[in-house]
Amino acid sequence: MNAKKEIKDQLKRPVRDLRISVTDRCNFRCAYCMPAEIYGERYEFLDQDSLLTFEEITRITNLLVKIGVKKVRITGGEPLVRRDVDVLVKMISKIDNLADIAMTTNGYLLPKMALALKEAGLTRLTVSLDTLDDAIFREMNGRNFGVKSVLKGIEAASKVGFHPIKINSVVQKGVNDHTLTELAEHFLNKGHIVRFIEYMDVGTLNNWNMKHVVSAKEIISQIKQTIPIEPLDPLYEGEVAKRYRQINGTGEIGIIASVTNPFCGACTRLRLSPEGSLYTCLFGTKGTDLRTPIRNGASDQELVELISTTWYNRNDQYSQTRNINPAENTNKKVEMYHIGG
Repeated sequence: MNAKKEIKDQLKRPVRDLRISVTDRCNFRCAYCMPAEIYGERYEFLDQDSLLTFEEITRITNLLVKIGVKKVRITGGEPLVRRDVDVLVKMISKIDNLADIAMTTNGYLLPKMALALKEAGLTRLTVSLDTLDDAIFREMNGRNFGVKSVLKGIEAASKVGFHPIKINSVVQKGVNDHTLTELAEHFLNKGHIVRFIEYMDVGTLNNWNMKHVVSAKEIISQIKQTIPIEPLDPLYEGEVAKRYRQINGTGEIGIIASVTNPFCGACTRLRLSPEGSLYTCLFGTKGTDLRTPIRNGASDQELVELISTTWYNRNDQYSQTRNINPAENTNKKVEMYHIGG
């Protein structure tokens, strides 16, 4: 296949976005992602030799840009625990025709990393923060870290020029759903973008149950009681968040409703795991190994063939078939911490 030819999958979706998970490690233990009772001190994460090197990641990214990728997001685990991750950002930033390099982080290490990331060429930041209630946050992150540690990271990032910053909050019924308005008001007043995410059945270890989901409709209803908002048009085709404008201000709220209002039909995302497997869906069960052929001396053209075939054969639409074929939910899916959100 021609490396410059646009590749579309079985549902005619092009590849536009690459999410790169640089590590399976994290300094938090959020129950919906890496529950502490499973990922404790004895849990064996990937060793250094198993991880893709920065050179390998950059090579794969460069090839994917040639077949259509425009945006890259660096994730984890927690990407800032990967040593010298700013060096990777700088390497990726030199790839021609790449429009955007973003990162999703829990923010804890941003005070000492924000400037290096900005100087390396990172264009946007998303920080995960589920609530401003300190007691709830300490319980949710599983490591007893206080909210102030994340707020300091957000402030540090804003000072070096990351603005607006997206604040992501996973909403769980009976856990943090009563604190949404406080979170929204706090960050809207600072000019940041707040995004609320329906609790998803990613992986198989987070004890997900539909009863724990607060729907997008419920979230919007709660926000509107305090903050007047109105819908905004999407910024681009395939945008995952439904956007709302603050009527009495300049703030923006987004809702990601992959459970109650799936957007699989417009999904253009490909995910690269820390050890070099390509996943075509956040809810995927099996990836395509790129590390082995790379380390066995595969040429760029051979890698492009493998990547292109993987995307061409893609027919994933898990969120839209979740309730139609509930038996599929019993399949062992890749865990979120392994391939990012």
